[in-house]
Amino acid sequence: MVENRPFVTVLSHLVLIFGVVIVAFPLWMTFVASTHDQTTMLRAPVPLLPGSHMIENYRQVLFEGFGRGYSGVPIWVTLMNSMIMAVGVALGKIAISIISAFAIVYFRFPLRRTFFWAIFVTLMLPVEVRIVPTYGVVATLGMLDTYPGLIVPLIASATATFLFRQFFLSVPDELAEAARVDGASPMRFFWDILLPMSRTTIAALFVIQFIYGWNQYLWPLLITTKEGFYTVVMTVSRQANAVDAVPSWNLLMAMAMLAMLPPVLVVVFMQRQFVRGLVETEK
Repeated sequence: MVENRPFVTVLSHLVLIFGVVIVAFPLWMTFVASTHDQTTMLRAPVPLLPGSHMIENYRQVLFEGFGRGYSGVPIWVTLMNSMIMAVGVALGKIAISIISAFAIVYFRFPLRRTFFWAIFVTLMLPVEVRIVPTYGVVATLGMLDTYPGLIVPLIASATATFLFRQFFLSVPDELAEAARVDGASPMRFFWDILLPMSRTTIAALFVIQFIYGWNQYLWPLLITTKEGFYTVVMTVSRQANAVDAVPSWNLLMAMAMLAMLPPVLVVVFMQRQFVRGLVETEK
């Protein structure tokens, strides 16, 4: 039983508020910077309140870009590319992982556990380790500067396979036996029983993998050479690291705010399914 101690309650709330301020202050400063002009952002002190150039800045980055060099592509194009990549990676990872876990748990074939542990060991191999041979395969197949080239090499996921396997192992064996007695084929059992039961796990993994795909930087940077396939993370980084001019901090911050918006919306709208998928124990 938790005792009601006013001092502890006040202290815990103060610590919580302090933590929120630490996390939220950089976001607030990003928003403030996106509402001022470049002259204001280059002059001390840095303003702490929003300015009057918000609509102008956001309109420019959305429809005109930065107007110079590699930054001339409008951000709506890069946002669309990032959205296609993030959704494709998330759905691809879920589709492959759930089928792999289904085969490992419900089918008896030689070296079944060996194959699973071979998949699981790939958790220790990040994209950077296999990026050179992966690039060679993608280039050979003519998939540079294409959406399949952005998505396909990233859709294998040992983490998702492991999570689906653990979930399927928690499903009572009697359920599979009952389906078999009723004459259901393995795929009918998968589509009509396992898939609906897995919806909260799928939702949680979709949120995680969507953010993973949205935040990808190294792989899109390596295989894209045309502005029409740049992702928003690439564009923000390129503009921030401009060497031939002072970065347009107001436009850069406007782009950063727009780049944060889709992942935040996904988390907000799917937070209930996300939490249930991670903590739900009732099957």
